[in-house]
Amino acid sequence: MIDRRRFLAVALAGTVATTALVGCGETANTRAQDEGVTVLNIGMPSGPQTENHNPFLESSSAAALGYRWTLYEPLAMTNLARPAEPARPWLATKWEWSSDYRTLTLTVRENATWSDGQQLTADDVAFTLDMIKNNEALNLNALPFSSITTSGNQVTVTFGASQFVNQAKVLGSIPIVPKHIWSAVEDPATDLNAEPVGSGPYTLKSFTPQTTTLTLRDGGYWQDLPKVKELRYTSYNDNNAQTTALANGESEWSFVFIPNYQTVFVAKNPEHNKVWAAPALGVHGLWINTTRKPFDNPALRRAMNMVINRNDIFVQASAGWFQPEVTSVTGIPTPAGEPFIAPEYKGRTYQVDVAGAKKVLTDAGFRFDGDTLRDPSGEPVTIKLSDPAGWSDYITSLEIVKDNLSTIGIAATVDKANTEAWQKSVEEGTFEGTFRWTDSGATPYDLYKTIMDGALLKPIGTASQQGNFGRFDSPEATRALRDYAEATDDASRTAALNTLQKIMVEQAPMLPAGAGNVGGAYVTRNWTGWPNDADPYASAQPTQPSALDVLLRLTPTS
Repeated sequence: MIDRRRFLAVALAGTVATTALVGCGETANTRAQDEGVTVLNIGMPSGPQTENHNPFLESSSAAALGYRWTLYEPLAMTNLARPAEPARPWLATKWEWSSDYRTLTLTVRENATWSDGQQLTADDVAFTLDMIKNNEALNLNALPFSSITTSGNQVTVTFGASQFVNQAKVLGSIPIVPKHIWSAVEDPATDLNAEPVGSGPYTLKSFTPQTTTLTLRDGGYWQDLPKVKELRYTSYNDNNAQTTALANGESEWSFVFIPNYQTVFVAKNPEHNKVWAAPALGVHGLWINTTRKPFDNPALRRAMNMVINRNDIFVQASAGWFQPEVTSVTGIPTPAGEPFIAPEYKGRTYQVDVAGAKKVLTDAGFRFDGDTLRDPSGEPVTIKLSDPAGWSDYITSLEIVKDNLSTIGIAATVDKANTEAWQKSVEEGTFEGTFRWTDSGATPYDLYKTIMDGALLKPIGTASQQGNFGRFDSPEATRALRDYAEATDDASRTAALNTLQKIMVEQAPMLPAGAGNVGGAYVTRNWTGWPNDADPYASAQPTQPSALDVLLRLTPTS
């Protein structure tokens, strides 16, 4: 949150190249040099943005471009590139969990101020957590808050269940906001936060649908200010436009799918054009709306899973690089996830099996009428697959899936959607089929939670921002996820995870195609200090909370 969280964010892609958003015939890179290398140009292929600085909404411009984490800060800094590493103090200087992980005691930093000059206190932290507790739309991870109290500069939070698996989410993914501003907000789930006041080192300077500019605050930040004095976030129309901007230096940092990235990007300037993609225990693939007949039938979903050619998607859509192929039938990426795979699935690799899929269907009461699959009621099986028009890797994946499904008589169409409309349809559960990512973590728990947690299950039409987009309703899966989260020993966690794998294989709530990563592309010509294999201190993704950590470590090359 990934997310791809995620969140995690996803690798975006497109087909129409343009650099017009930079404007005036002058490259942003040149402007940065003219200003003494004080500007960093960050880009995302997210299309024109509607102004919305609400840090809690995944659909806001602040989230889509990533700048929410330069305005607002978390309690602790976590590292998605190394999720097993302990979090580092940030707005909380220390914390302590009870032995059952139901109580968290936070010590709030006493030298932090808001950008309007007011002191950040424990009351602000308690207010933020209480606001999330009382607003389901803001509680993206369905955290079971019980009580939130303060004493001096300490905040004590109790939960209705063990938060062993949610430690990083509680500490590292909640933006803390000022009580004196947000207590006057009528509806924090819809407020646009037009004049953001945060504890981060940057403040909003200007906004247009194409470019959002942030500048260093005047002072009062609790640690040394970044060397980067101005951030310019450009929202390009699609992948090609973003890639072109990276290759010519107009954009210096992005999270974007680049087909043939060595030739298209790195080779243009091998000394300075870099790609770093740390793998993550998350996946991307085909989400199916399990409330829509006949896709509520697990036999149909299992048969669909049996004919999707993951290798074609890996090679043709993901360019053999960005999303490593998932070969385990459990959907768990290997080799990182190999230690977690249940004994019954060890060594069982995914294979396309059209004949086997047809047998699964006929055994479940489906029948073939020539080249058409008919469900048990006699209706032809059809599905509309959708993703944003500019996401060429996902659109290519859907075209492959369309062809694959035709081998078992399913008539699929591919809809190239508007990004905002697509996101709304996914969150509200009105889609039929779509490619999307999952959350990731130190174990496959986060992957499976995103796909099938009943705690995230919402009625059709009610937004679910963090997971269970396919509305998979399985009390057994929900119970296994809870058992894993509340387990006090490894044997209990293993048993719960084995149950989740069995549900994934037998009921196919989502069809994995490839593994995720927390990668990014950046240009080192003007700035050094980026994360890499030698120093993986953060993910290289500008939409993650750790983007602020990256900005604090960058120094001018000149």
